[in-house]
Amino acid sequence: MSDMFCFQCQQTAGNKCCVSVGVCGKQPDTAALQDELVYELIRLAEAAAAAGQRTQIVDRLLMDGLFITLTNVNFDNQAIAEFTERVRAEREKFGGKPCAVVELWKGDTDTVSLRSTLLFGMKGMAAYAHHAMNLGYTDDEVSAWFYKGLCAVNRPHSVEEWLALIVEFGQVNFRCMELLDEANTGTFGTPQPAKVPTDIKKGPFIVVSGHDLGDLAQLLEQTAGKGINIYTHSEMLPAHGYPGLKKHPHLAGNFGTAWQSQQTEFENIPAPVLFTTNCLMPQRPSYQDRVYTTSVVGYAGLRHIEADACGRKDFSPIIEQALALGGYEHDHSMSGINGGHMLMTGFAHGAVLAHAEEIISLIKSGKVRHIFLVGGCDGAHPGRNYYTEFVKSTPMDTLVLTLACGKYRFNDLDLGEIGGLPRILDMGQCNDAYSAIKVALALADAFGCTVNDLPLTLVLSWYEQKAVCILLTLLALGVKNIYLGPTLPAFLSETVVKTLVETYDLHPTTNPQQDLDAILGRG
Repeated sequence: MSDMFCFQCQQTAGNKCCVSVGVCGKQPDTAALQDELVYELIRLAEAAAAAGQRTQIVDRLLMDGLFITLTNVNFDNQAIAEFTERVRAEREKFGGKPCAVVELWKGDTDTVSLRSTLLFGMKGMAAYAHHAMNLGYTDDEVSAWFYKGLCAVNRPHSVEEWLALIVEFGQVNFRCMELLDEANTGTFGTPQPAKVPTDIKKGPFIVVSGHDLGDLAQLLEQTAGKGINIYTHSEMLPAHGYPGLKKHPHLAGNFGTAWQSQQTEFENIPAPVLFTTNCLMPQRPSYQDRVYTTSVVGYAGLRHIEADACGRKDFSPIIEQALALGGYEHDHSMSGINGGHMLMTGFAHGAVLAHAEEIISLIKSGKVRHIFLVGGCDGAHPGRNYYTEFVKSTPMDTLVLTLACGKYRFNDLDLGEIGGLPRILDMGQCNDAYSAIKVALALADAFGCTVNDLPLTLVLSWYEQKAVCILLTLLALGVKNIYLGPTLPAFLSETVVKTLVETYDLHPTTNPQQDLDAILGRG
């Protein structure tokens, strides 16, 4: 009997399944608690559906509960168990006996694969809905789908019915990403291109990791005038493009690279680090006493910052520790993977479409032969240098759009410009795949063709469940010819992979030059 069963992320053992301990550091008892939380979320959704009731409390529990079980979010057994009790207590308010729940990881291979695909996609969408809700933005269609999806996971379906549900989910997730875009831009303004230094100034500072712009905004407000610089980390980098955040002069730069390098980059860091979402890793002793969590993030032994009933958080403990630690005595030089000391961000759909006429003209004149979207999750898998080499090999007459933390493989490269535009355009966080889709649809409209007819190819890297929901959205929108790596998801059965390959021309990545030649028609 296996101690655990987890195959939801790209780094899963042997690209099959973690069965004794998670490669991420998740222990079997934690995995069991997370599975039990999912079962309770299903029971709550079933009870609410049976009663014909939806409430804001249940909406929030379903979103946050799914988010808690996403990779590298919460390792704290006590916190998971307490949240599960909240879910159970809310379900009991509906009365009656709890429904029977299907065993998630048992059944025929294709059923488990399709069930997992839908469940993991919902975990990703839950993260986006969570961030939007934190900023006061909700959508009935999105919220209602968590009930529908969790109930659907608990029922038998034919392969065709599963695929139809997954396509429907992908379309709803597109609305969810649109909602989060509305929340972020409505609260902090439309992102604008910004240069972000990677070197750290002497003196007290705080590093903020994750994705939640609302948490960053509160911290910036509470540290104003205190002589503390704030640095983004990993997926928080795009915050520098938002006028409502960039207005704070002590938002000073970006610390380090992608999430999987944190144990090395945080070694002996003379400053506290705040994790607002994934991706948290087990900490080394040299910095464990200065890591803080908030929201759904948790790790036993770390200090957690709770929100009050109005969503306000008191970051005084972090601020006091930053002042006590004092930061670096001298300016501290840090660089990207390729040695660069300056990053660009802020090229979301508002900024890119402001240059739509120039881009269209560049394409029509032949000055831009092709556009690549090279983005997604980063990770420690050795095959991920594929994306660095791919971008380095792209011809000078091509543009590279990028997003999410996968960009740290190459975003410090200077690839020059075309028509005054940098060849690498950082569109933002993983949820800003919405920006890429919006740009693609606008270009297709301008050229009077479909997205699949554009000189555009998506070359994606995946790691966790937010990447899964984005892929499902792209497929639901009919986007074809996507290159996906560094490996295909272990939860996709041979039958499901064959279906995706045949229906959507989905390509597993091979090697950079071979794939590039195939895309550009030179092979």
